[in-house]
Amino acid sequence: MDALHRPVVDRSLSLLAEGYAWLPNRMRRSPDQVVRTRLMGRPAMAVRGPEAVRFFYDERHVRRHGAVPGPVQSTLFGHGAVHTLDGDAHRARKALFLPLLHVDRIAGVVEHVTAAWDEAVSSWTGRPRVVLFDEAGVVLTRGICRWAGIPLDDEEAEPMARDLVAMVDGFATPGPRHLRARRARARQEARLARLVEDVRSGSVAPPPGSVLDQVSRHPHATGEPLEPRTAAVELLNVIRPTVAVCWFVAFAAHALHRWPENRERLRAGETAYAAAFTHEVRRFYPFAPFLGGRAVTDLSWRGEHVPAGGLVLLDVYGQNHDEKLWGDPYAFRPQRFLERPVERDELIPQGGGDPRAGHRCPGEGVTVGLLEALATRLARLEYTVPEQDLTISLRRIPARPRSGFTVTEVRPPAL
Repeated sequence: MDALHRPVVDRSLSLLAEGYAWLPNRMRRSPDQVVRTRLMGRPAMAVRGPEAVRFFYDERHVRRHGAVPGPVQSTLFGHGAVHTLDGDAHRARKALFLPLLHVDRIAGVVEHVTAAWDEAVSSWTGRPRVVLFDEAGVVLTRGICRWAGIPLDDEEAEPMARDLVAMVDGFATPGPRHLRARRARARQEARLARLVEDVRSGSVAPPPGSVLDQVSRHPHATGEPLEPRTAAVELLNVIRPTVAVCWFVAFAAHALHRWPENRERLRAGETAYAAAFTHEVRRFYPFAPFLGGRAVTDLSWRGEHVPAGGLVLLDVYGQNHDEKLWGDPYAFRPQRFLERPVERDELIPQGGGDPRAGHRCPGEGVTVGLLEALATRLARLEYTVPEQDLTISLRRIPARPRSGFTVTEVRPPAL
């Protein structure tokens, strides 16, 4: 029996047990940074490295259609989302997002979110304890909804934030977290679908050019309007990943606590250092373990094979901790991003490739801009870190500080 059709043991249970370490553990035994395995009953090939990123995002090799598992669509992305499309359909749908998330509009998102942060901080000073992960989720929800033109009453902000966080928190696990994520998505899709219908009927008038306005009017590649539920899915695909920045806010707080020498340079307002610190948080801390697509044809990469229809996995966490790229990958060292320019397909916490034509997240610039601003504000905030469990388990996907990073005695920001 040849290598292409040699049986391989299914490793789905190993993935659940090992979490982020699942692919890196196997890559260590492969000098060519490629692994052949089986996942969810399908043959799979895992790859890593800048060349592999370009291979993975080449639609002649790998497509997303049919690759995103149903449970992930039902929680993280939504059924019919842009992430599940390829070719002309993908480019037509992505044309909706690129202008909305263009670099020229990032400042507006940051302005709304930082205003919401500053409002929230004034209320934290009188509270006995603040869980930064939870509070950042509410801040981001308020800010992104204001920017996107989505109506949100004060009493709606916390429940909506819980739902948006739940969608991310439960996408990669069976059990209660996954069920909460499904229910949260169903609630928010129904709510936003009704909102789209109200916009189309004229009973709600969104700000011209806002995300709500643009998504409500955006057509399929065929020219037909998006179904209200699909439009709701794509609205969520703007606001949900923005709210997911609460993970990085908690990680930034964790980094400032463990390596407090970073605080002074952030407080001083060094723009280049804020960018370097942000990139290092996104590289160092675990978020996406890997990305997957389907092989368009029988594929071979560095001597390993996967048949047409099999899975191709891009080892995101492993690449962001690859000694060949980073030298000392398990040291938190923002300075590395000031020492040399980092190529597009080296740092891939939100995927690789060209965001204009491929599947790389077009909102990555929003994530970076928000984290630069919020990490600087966090560094200037005065607070006490009480005893708590700050463990970050690599078996939990997505990982987060177990306590959510609790602070007490919050004082006005240092000037």
